[in-house]
Amino acid sequence: MAVPLMDPNAQIAPYMDELEQIAARVLRSGRFIFGPEVEGFEQEAAEYLGVKHAVGVANGTDALSVALRCLGVGEGDEVICPAYTFFATPETISSVGAVPVFADVDAATCCLDVDDVRAKVTGRTKAILPVHLFGHAADMDALNALAREHGLAVLEDSAQAWGAELGGRRVGSLGDAATFSFFPTKNLPCFGDGGMITTNRDDVAELARMLRFHGSKDKQTFTHIGYNSRLDALQAAFLRRNLTEIDGWNAHRRQVAEWYEQAGLGELVELPPVQEGTTPIWHLYVVRTDHRDELIAACAERGVGATVYYGSPHHLQPVYADLGYAPGDLPVTERLCATGVALPMFATMTREQVDEVVEAVRAGVPARV
Repeated sequence: MAVPLMDPNAQIAPYMDELEQIAARVLRSGRFIFGPEVEGFEQEAAEYLGVKHAVGVANGTDALSVALRCLGVGEGDEVICPAYTFFATPETISSVGAVPVFADVDAATCCLDVDDVRAKVTGRTKAILPVHLFGHAADMDALNALAREHGLAVLEDSAQAWGAELGGRRVGSLGDAATFSFFPTKNLPCFGDGGMITTNRDDVAELARMLRFHGSKDKQTFTHIGYNSRLDALQAAFLRRNLTEIDGWNAHRRQVAEWYEQAGLGELVELPPVQEGTTPIWHLYVVRTDHRDELIAACAERGVGATVYYGSPHHLQPVYADLGYAPGDLPVTERLCATGVALPMFATMTREQVDEVVEAVRAGVPARV
């Protein structure tokens, strides 16, 4: 039985006819940029997350760039972030003229290690940028406390975590601002590119709305150098429909994670733990093993998707060679990059598919002692 790493088509198959009707509705409306669909999604997203403002933009990368500027990050500032994440996280820090300062991550959460963040704070630090990696919430309480102590902004990179919770509050509502991606394989997907900035701060929301449209509030007066970064009406309409499904999709992903445990996967590889007080949404199911190549080969032989996410830590990327990092500087990050492998995880996955994945893994790695 072949099992894909992800299966977004199966997720939307039950309501494909409705999606076609939504597309026709938008086409007939003649409103393709901004308009009621975008405004409606922004309002519904804000209500879902429990924030005052949600600002749609063209993609998750733009969301980070815009949000950093809204928080006052600019030339020469330092922003502390993980090196174990998608490259857009440090890339956008660099794109606004700031310097990414890489901190190690906690082995249990794969999110920023608060103690290492504290050690990296300097007089040039402007913000902390935690990533809720793979759908697990970072330790926002401790990070926010540290930020308050030093007068720093906190920007949540929530691209992989729509619906994840910490202490009963949804990520995207826990810092000064947050960003999301709606890439087609995200838990809350659109069918192209899309992104969002969320915040409870009026000043951040006002500036974000200006920056997404070339730095103008009224299309006549331009007070900032901005971006052409707008969430289009068609994607917003699709997202409104998908938002009604997201809790069910995320709940099923949590069921799949339980099935993996019940099927004995933990006898073969190290499973991703769940921290007390958090509700993950399992964007990716990343296990750890010293036999990664053998596992991937065994899965490929049986038609089971398995791949490496973030195999090269960003503090050692060629583009950041001038920052002076060396192997061993972020030991937990480097270990995760060397041992992590993503196994199939999607919202329509069956118990039979889970069992097939576990058998494929069993064929490739020895039992853990």
